[in-house]
Amino acid sequence: MKPIITDLIKSSHLFYNEENQKEGKFTAMRIYLDNCCYNRHYDDQTQFKVTMETRAKLHVQEEICNGKYELVCSYMLDYENSKNTDETKRKVIHDYQKQYHSYYVPIERRESLQDKINEIMSYGIHYKDATHVACAIYAGCEYLLTTDIKFMKHYKGTEIQIVNPVTFIQLVEGEE
Repeated sequence: MKPIITDLIKSSHLFYNEENQKEGKFTAMRIYLDNCCYNRHYDDQTQFKVTMETRAKLHVQEEICNGKYELVCSYMLDYENSKNTDETKRKVIHDYQKQYHSYYVPIERRESLQDKINEIMSYGIHYKDATHVACAIYAGCEYLLTTDIKFMKHYKGTEIQIVNPVTFIQLVEGEE
């Protein structure tokens, strides 16, 4: 990563995970997974679509662990995960995000994101999902991964691509 960009990120723009930088885990593409995506493998796996999305999501997470993608997390992910009633699921998701995120958009950025959140909500997207999109855009993500079909269909912006994990793999890794 270029030193100027690193300095910009460290200067209150985002919280930067310096531990991951020391281990050389940074790559060019930043991605953001919403809460639906993190919880996909806890859904009913007897449905073929769910199984495919689960396998794709787990593959993406493995590639994040391997340093192929930079993971961006946010205060909204923390909030939604904190509402998970299953303590084991909540802890697994939290621990993964904490260990592998490259960037974190803190709640202190909420006010500066509000105009973008409102714009995204004007497409018919709910507040929490709009916040995920705004955080991902703010952090410079190219993709936001979700398994929420309505969310994907309603987004009309051009600043980020919102796709499910299967489509993401087809778009990004299909070219390799």
